[in-house]
Amino acid sequence: MHMITAEEKLKERIKELTCLYEVTSIIVNCDYDQVEDALKGIMHCLQKAWLYSEVAQVKLISDQYNIATPDFPDDPVYLESSVKVFNKKVGGLQVAYPRPKYNEDDFLKEEEKLLGNVCLEVGNLLERKQIKDNEIIIKRKMERADRLGILGEITAGIAHELNTPLANILGFAELLKTRVTKDTQASKDVDKIINSAIFSREVVKKLMFFACEMPHQMSLVNIGPIIANAVNLMEPSFKKKKIVHELNLGDQPIFLRVDTIQLTQVIFNLVLNAIYFSPVKGKIGITVKETNGNIQISIADQGPGIDPKTRDRIFEPFYSTKPVGEGSGLGLSVVHGIIKSHKGTIKYRSNKPKGAIFTVDFPKI
Repeated sequence: MHMITAEEKLKERIKELTCLYEVTSIIVNCDYDQVEDALKGIMHCLQKAWLYSEVAQVKLISDQYNIATPDFPDDPVYLESSVKVFNKKVGGLQVAYPRPKYNEDDFLKEEEKLLGNVCLEVGNLLERKQIKDNEIIIKRKMERADRLGILGEITAGIAHELNTPLANILGFAELLKTRVTKDTQASKDVDKIINSAIFSREVVKKLMFFACEMPHQMSLVNIGPIIANAVNLMEPSFKKKKIVHELNLGDQPIFLRVDTIQLTQVIFNLVLNAIYFSPVKGKIGITVKETNGNIQISIADQGPGIDPKTRDRIFEPFYSTKPVGEGSGLGLSVVHGIIKSHKGTIKYRSNKPKGAIFTVDFPKI
């Protein structure tokens, strides 16, 4: 490395100060939806600030990004500094020269300090992005909870309003049937009315589950046998699609205060959904475990998963991703209502490499 004159040193300080100013400007004006573009701009600023700027190349590797300038060398000599987000290392920034023309002595001490300062700024940017992302997630969850709450109130009102006329339809249809015994066609028509009224009453019952209006028969039970029985009842459905299912209940009994019939409904609905969306010869995993004072039930399938665009609507009544005629759209809303009334939560995440995992958490009271 050649000796640097006072004039060259001054030029280097100006380049470094200019770099810091430009980096700060990029971050101040950064749109959080275009953070990658901002990072590329910061990397370009770093290139210009180095002593041999015409050959300097920059690379950023982190848990979210892997960006390098176009001519980053295969066998570089480089300076590196850590990028930290909330005091945790998430990656690093490298500024490199190509070997063998350049070596470690070609880097200036001031450049090492500059890289450290830029890494601090990049860490601050990524921190702010993470805070913003978390705010958006929390806002969406609150909006979803508000929407489901309003739907619950409306649904409860509708269910109560429908209960009385349905009871009247059913009662008078039963009376009418006793009077038309000689007219075969009329008797068949009355049977259709009765069956339709019973079906409608079941829909109302499901709406009341969603609205948390159904009474509980709560008792402290070992939930393992209840879940095992519910899964065993679905054996014909598993065999029909040649689906392999694994039930993992652990070695110890797991006790929970729960309405056993409603818990069975939750398992039925979630497993039947998993069977419906699973490919032939697919695999479904049902796992029950106790963690941090919670009882967790997970049901994983290998189906197509859920489109991110519709993910927030899957627990709404009458919303279904199944073809018309194959689903009422009440399965998951019933599950949501039962779990909510037991003070629990249900979450969805993608299965890897494909499929869906529904996780139900019940507090162990």
